[in-house]
Amino acid sequence: MASLRELFSPRDMSEGMPWRRIVEFSVPMLIGNIAQQLYNTVDSIVVGKYVGDNALAAVGSAGPIMNLLLVFFVGISTGAGIMVSQYFGAKDRERLSATVGNCITLTIISSVIVMVIGPLIARPLLSLMNTPESIIGWCTDYLVIFFLGSAGFVFYNMFSGILRGLGDSFSALAFLLLATVLNIGLDVWFVAGFQMGVAGVALATVISQIISAIFCLVKLLKMREIFDLSRKYLAPYKEYISRIMRLGLPSGITQAIFSLAMVVVQSLTNSFGEMFIACNVIIMRIDGFAMMPNFTFGQAMTTYTGQNVGAGRIDRIRQGTRQGAAIAVGTAVVLVALILIFGKYLMMAFTDTPELIDMSVYMIRILAVGYIAMAVSQVYSGVMRGAGDTVTPMWISLITTVVLRIPIAYGLAYLTRSEVNVNGRPESIFISLLVCWVLGAIITVFFYHRGKWRRKAAETFAVFPSGEAVAQENASKTSDESHTN
Repeated sequence: MASLRELFSPRDMSEGMPWRRIVEFSVPMLIGNIAQQLYNTVDSIVVGKYVGDNALAAVGSAGPIMNLLLVFFVGISTGAGIMVSQYFGAKDRERLSATVGNCITLTIISSVIVMVIGPLIARPLLSLMNTPESIIGWCTDYLVIFFLGSAGFVFYNMFSGILRGLGDSFSALAFLLLATVLNIGLDVWFVAGFQMGVAGVALATVISQIISAIFCLVKLLKMREIFDLSRKYLAPYKEYISRIMRLGLPSGITQAIFSLAMVVVQSLTNSFGEMFIACNVIIMRIDGFAMMPNFTFGQAMTTYTGQNVGAGRIDRIRQGTRQGAAIAVGTAVVLVALILIFGKYLMMAFTDTPELIDMSVYMIRILAVGYIAMAVSQVYSGVMRGAGDTVTPMWISLITTVVLRIPIAYGLAYLTRSEVNVNGRPESIFISLLVCWVLGAIITVFFYHRGKWRRKAAETFAVFPSGEAVAQENASKTSDESHTN
């Protein structure tokens, strides 16, 4: 039995049974991902119960725009996690310190940009998406508050990415659970108590995210035995920022492509009216929980692969991939069964409207089998990213979400138009998503076996400045500036 201190410490995944290391890392991260999903889910439940179905639709319609403007930070945290896992696996303290410091600097700069730009473009983007006039005001309020307080979201994701790269998934879990409990309490207090409506749930989310980011920062500051988080490592260094961007941007672009596709599809969704918009919100909230194990195992495989690449244990990666895929698929099968059996009760948590409940149950059944396909995609994509091949998963996402999903969604809607369904049948939205997931899994497995990720792993430790070299150069620059002044 591991001690409490060991649970909240970095974990070396280049030793021991692969499946055991993957599970030990995944379980707390899965709980944490579920807790993070509770932020949006509790928002939806509270506004749906206390304000109404239109408010529920407003929160959901804001989601694609919110995700679109925050994907850059997903990229930074992904690049950070990959580099941290590789240098931790290689036991390279200096490069690890420089990586963490440059990630923080890059995040500070970019988060300020989003806090300025986000509120300015929120309403124009909502108008472009044909958001109904009945909910566009609520959508705008939600987005403006979220973007003004987005630094908490950004820094939590970046800090937790660093912790995951070190193999410490327990610390991020503990801090996130605390913030989630606070978020639930504030949601009810602001909406039911102060009657703040949609703005109240946005404010509750922002406050909770800031608190979770602060706890993560305190944890990192205490990990001096692993790396240094001093001022000299915060100065930007071209090679480190360049590599973070090269590794992270493909993942960010992947999320941007997905979010952009969601914005385009949201326009079609909005054409089906407020009832279907609210249905889509409920489905996406359930989908968020159903996808959590898949995303978790994908993240676990990225860290597992990165640490083994750093340690030179390429032989362990294939073994871990087979075991990780088996665990992920098995988990997905159980979840699909639960969704099919208990789907109606899940929908009843969001609304009391019978028509909306029945519509939501029908739509989630269309998607159900796709979660098994996504389990496969996430594991194999995670391995490729951990080895440094972040480009292949990016263009696979481009093909499936843009080249395939958007035309299929609009094409099915066009072909199913009738007097009853003037804009087509609304299930076109979810059928297109199912097709996208299944084809994505097939393509991802094919390119995993092609083996580009192995070549990327071999290139990882090419000529690259050490953390000490970064610190010395920055110190030299500071000295030169002092003499000049």
